[in-house]
Amino acid sequence: MSGKNIVQKILEAHNISEKPINEFKLGDPIFVTIDQCITQDATGTMAWLEFEAINIPEVKVPLVISYIDHNMLQTDFRNADDHQFLRTIAAKKGAILSKPGNGIIHQVHLENFATPGKIMLGTDSHTPTGGGVGSLAIGVGGLVVATVMAGEPFELKYPNVVKVNLSGKLNRPWVTAMDVILELLKLRGVKGGLKSIFEYSGPGVKDLTAPERATITNMGAELGATTSIFPSDELTKHFLKAQNREEDYTLLVADDDAEYDEIVEIDLSKLEPNVALPHSPGSVVKIRELVERVPISKLLERFPKKVHVDIKTHVGRLYERNLEVDQVCVGSCTNASYLVLATTASILKDQTVASNISMTVSPGSKNVFMQLAKEGLLTDIIGSGVRILESGCGPCIGMGQTPPTNGISVRTFNRNFYGRTGEKTAGAYLMSPTSASLIALKGKFVDSLKEKTIKPKIFDEPDDFITSKNMFIYPPKDKSAREKIEIIKGPNIADCPINDPLSSEIKGLVLLKTTDDITTDDIMMAGAKVLPLRSNIPAISQYVFNPIDEKFVIKAKKLNPNNKRRVFIVIAGNNYGQGSSREHAAIAPMWLGLGAVLAKSIARIHRDNLIQWGMLPLEFVDPKDYDKINQEDVLILKGLDALREGISEIEIKNETKEFTFKAKLNLSSKEIEMLSKGGALPLIKTKISQTINLAVRSEDFL
Repeated sequence: MSGKNIVQKILEAHNISEKPINEFKLGDPIFVTIDQCITQDATGTMAWLEFEAINIPEVKVPLVISYIDHNMLQTDFRNADDHQFLRTIAAKKGAILSKPGNGIIHQVHLENFATPGKIMLGTDSHTPTGGGVGSLAIGVGGLVVATVMAGEPFELKYPNVVKVNLSGKLNRPWVTAMDVILELLKLRGVKGGLKSIFEYSGPGVKDLTAPERATITNMGAELGATTSIFPSDELTKHFLKAQNREEDYTLLVADDDAEYDEIVEIDLSKLEPNVALPHSPGSVVKIRELVERVPISKLLERFPKKVHVDIKTHVGRLYERNLEVDQVCVGSCTNASYLVLATTASILKDQTVASNISMTVSPGSKNVFMQLAKEGLLTDIIGSGVRILESGCGPCIGMGQTPPTNGISVRTFNRNFYGRTGEKTAGAYLMSPTSASLIALKGKFVDSLKEKTIKPKIFDEPDDFITSKNMFIYPPKDKSAREKIEIIKGPNIADCPINDPLSSEIKGLVLLKTTDDITTDDIMMAGAKVLPLRSNIPAISQYVFNPIDEKFVIKAKKLNPNNKRRVFIVIAGNNYGQGSSREHAAIAPMWLGLGAVLAKSIARIHRDNLIQWGMLPLEFVDPKDYDKINQEDVLILKGLDALREGISEIEIKNETKEFTFKAKLNLSSKEIEMLSKGGALPLIKTKISQTINLAVRSEDFL
C-alpha cells in the first residue's frame, strides 16, 4: 500500500464516512468533521441569519470566528446595523467576533487561529489562505457553514489531488509569491483547478515563508480549486512561534511514496514578474511583454476567445497611453502581510509616487499596521505620497477607490472581474506589490528586472510579531449569561427566504442565456452600492445579473409578479458561477423565481449553493444541445422525483422548438434530500424538529 499525501492524511483524520479513505474515488461524497468555521460580514450576516433560523442555542463547532472586514464604509445605518447584529448574535451563540479595523479575515485568521492539520470552512472563497500553514481550508456558501455550526457533518466531493512540485529559488525581490500563483494560472487557467486540491511540494517550498505560501493558496481560488495546501514544516513552526502560538504547530508532510493524480512542475528560478490582464485572473502574461509592446494579436493566441475583446480593449488602451497608469492599490487578503508591505516600504523610501498616479496601501491586519509603524516603515510609505487605507477589504471588493472613466488600475488583489472596481470602463491589472510599487514611482509599466536605481530590501521574517488581540470580542463563558443577550436587528435585516419542496416537474422560461466563465460578480454584483444589502434578499435581488443584462430583473418581475418559485431557467456555458462563495448569487435569483441552471459546467461552490437553496445545477449530457436553445424558449424538466445517488440523467423537452434532450447531475443522498425539501435550511429544521420530538417521546416513555 502506497503512502499518503497531505490531503489524504487530513481527510483520513476527519473522516466519519462508512468506508476508509483508500476506498474513495474522485467525486465520491466523503463526510468529515470540522474544526473551525469563519464568516465575514458580507456573506456572514446571511449565514448567521440562517443559523438563527435553525433555532439552536449555540454553535457546535470547536472554534467559530465572525469577522467584520468588508462592509466598513458605513455611509448610512445599514452596515452599522449589520455589525451590531453580528456582535450580538456571536455573543449569544458562542462565537468570537473580530471588530472592524482588526483586519482582513484571512490575514487575521492566519496570524491568530489557522492551524496545521485542521479542516476549516469559511463563507469566503479565499478561505484557502489557511493552507499556507497546512490547514485544509475550504470556501463554501453561508448556508453550508450555518448547518455545520448546527452540528451537521460537512460533505465534500472526494478531490483530484494535484502535486505542484516547486524547485529553485525566486529571483528576489522583484519576483514574488504572487508571481508563482500567476504562473500557475498562466499554465492552467481559471478552470484548471476544478474538482481539485493543489498540494505544494518539492525543494522550492523551503524558499517560501508561511505568509508567502498563504499568498499562493489564497489566489488558488481563481483556478477553481477546492483548496490549496502547503506542508507544515520548520518555516511553519517559525511563523507560529513568532505569532506566540508555537503550541499550534504540528509537523505535516506527505509520505515519500505518496501518490497524486497529477503533477505540475514549476522552477521558481525561471519565473519573471507576471500580470493578469483585464478582466480575468487567468489572462496572465509577463510584465516584460507589455513593456516590449508584444503585438496584441500574439497575446490573443494564448487565450480563449471569450477574453479577446477585453484584451484588445484594455491592452490597446495601455499601448495608446504609452503604458501610463492612473491608479495603484496595494493590499487585499492576497498581498497585505508584514513581509510584503515591508518590501513595499523599502521601494517607496525617499521616493515620490508619480504625479499621474493615485496610490493606496491597505495593511492586512491591525497588527501588521502596528508592526510597520513600530519599525518606521509606515513613515516610508506615507512619505512617498501613498494614501493609507484601513485594514479591510476596501477596493478589492469595490468599496471605494473606484478608478476614473477608462482608467488603468494596477492592483495586488486576486480578482479583476468586469465592473469589480466600481467602474465598468476601467481595467484592472493584477500583479505583485513589488512590481506595482515600482510602477507607482515610474508612472507607467516598466520591467523591474532591468531597474538599476531602486534596490528594495529583502526582509527576513521576524522572530516576534506584534500579537495584540484586543479587537476580538469573546462570548461569555456562562451559558446563562448568553441566554440573556438580545440579538439586535436593524430595519434593513430581513428574514431568510425559503424555497418550496421540489416537485416532479419544472416548466420554465429561459430568461437568460449566457456564455462561458460567468462569475458570481456577474450574477450578483459586488461594490459599495450593493454590499450593504447583503442582509436583505428582497432588496439585493433588484441587482441580479445587472452587469450583463440591466433589464433582467424587469423581465423576471414581469414573468413572475407574484414571486413564485421555479418559474424560469438560466442557460450557461462552461464554468458558470466562478469566483466568490457568495450564496447571494443563488439566493437572490431564487427569490426572483430561478428553478434551475443548465450549463456546460458549473463552478463547485456555486453548484453547491444552488443545491443548498433548492435549485437544480444541471449540465448538458451533450454540450452541443447548448446551441439549440434560445433565450425565451420554454423548457420542461421531467422525472425530478426519480433522482438517485450518483449521476442522474433527466429528460428535458424544449416545448418551443419541439425537441427533447438530456441533462445530468451528480448528487449524494443528502443533496437529494435537500432538493426534495427545498434546500438545506428546511431539511435541517426538519431533522432538529424530529430529534426534539423523539426526545420528548422518550421522556414520556421513561
